[in-house]
Formats: sequence, structure tokens, C-alpha cells
Amino acid sequence: MADQPTPSQHISDITWRDEVPVSDRFDDPYYSLENGLAETRHVFLQGNDLPTRYSDGFHVAELGFGTGLNLLALLQDWRASGAKSVLRFTTFEAYPLPPADMVQAQTAFPELGDLSQELAPYWGQDEFQLSDLHFTMITGDARQTLPDWQGAADAWFLDGFSPAKNPELWQDDLMQAVYDHTKDGGSAATYTAAGFVRRGLETAGFNVTRIAGYGRKRHMTRAEKTKDKDIE
Repeated sequence: MADQPTPSQHISDITWRDEVPVSDRFDDPYYSLENGLAETRHVFLQGNDLPTRYSDGFHVAELGFGTGLNLLALLQDWRASGAKSVLRFTTFEAYPLPPADMVQAQTAFPELGDLSQELAPYWGQDEFQLSDLHFTMITGDARQTLPDWQGAADAWFLDGFSPAKNPELWQDDLMQAVYDHTKDGGSAATYTAAGFVRRGLETAGFNVTRIAGYGRKRHMTRAEKTKDKDIE
């Protein structure tokens, strides 16, 4: 296992609404009040055609790590698929949650309990490795950190707070950076179907489709990269 790096600075303040954490900064819950895990599976896993696309070294990148729910759902799905290689996961987060708050939030999903317990010792670290997972968190404003990233993802989870409350994480230049750091044939999915987000993804070069959303959300967005603009 790699050396444990210095923990990220924890600067996200929350208020609990029953068992759901709500960001004080953005006045928005970290996951669906209906069923956060079901929404994650619908939006980010099904939205990126997972697990059918898994391959050796498959790389998922994410805007907005939050409680770590997306990673737990993804890793559970990866293991259930029988994948024998290493999953790469890179997440961009400006305001990381304290590990204790992550663990508390995850208790709402007992079906992820074993995974939550397994990964709990690693929360707060910028990078760690398991036998089947290579995790990296890049802390800071993604508008500055993503353009300088040297990687490229097979699939993106675009999971920032609501575009109405956190428009900075959905701007055209950031959607362009997502496109530039997506492999050819790669995809992106998000719970929002906001018009300016879809237009930003289209302008960046993605083929964008509005598909059925989760729960009360009638629509969500899926984007696919087919043009040869992949970075080396």
C-alpha cells in the first residue's frame, strides 16, 4: 500500500436534516431526500452504462465527492461485476467533509455497510490504494485544478450541488475541461437537465441526451464523447 499522504483540509459545514446532511454553504442536500443510493445507481451507474463498460484500469472521475456515496456504490458494483483489475477513481472536491460526517451520512445505507466500514480509515486522505481501487482526491476549485489534471476518464459523475445554487461548477469552461479530460468513447452523466448545463456540454463537444431522471426529477443528462479530441 502507498504511503498515507497528508489529509485534506476539512472546510465543509453541514446541518443534518434527519439523516441527510445539508450543505450550509449551498443550502442543498448532499444526496436525494428520497433515496440517495437509488438515485446514484440510476444517474451515475446506469447513466454511464455501467457495469457493461468496465475494463482493466477503468477510470471514473467526479465533480463533487460529498459523502463518498457515489464511490461506495461504484465499488460495490465493480466487485459484483466480477472485475479482477483495479478501478481508478479521481474526484475533484472544493470543500471536503470531515471523515466523521462522511461515516455518519453513510449509515443511512446499510446495504453499503461493509464497504463503508472498509473505507472509513482512509477518509480524509488525498490518495490511497486497495487491491482493486486506486483513489485520488484533488482538493480545490475544479475550475483551477481540472484544466491542469494530466488524466482522462472513461466516465464522469457530474455531481455538484444544484446549478441554481452552485453555478460555478457547471460553467461552460468547466464543461469544456471535462470534455478535454474524457477518453474517446467516454461518457458523463448528471442528475440535472438544466438547459444551460446541456448547452455547455454540447458546446464542449459532447453528444448530449436528455433521459429519464430519478424519482420526482423527470429528466437527467447523459453526454458521450465521440470526436477525436482526446488528450494524450
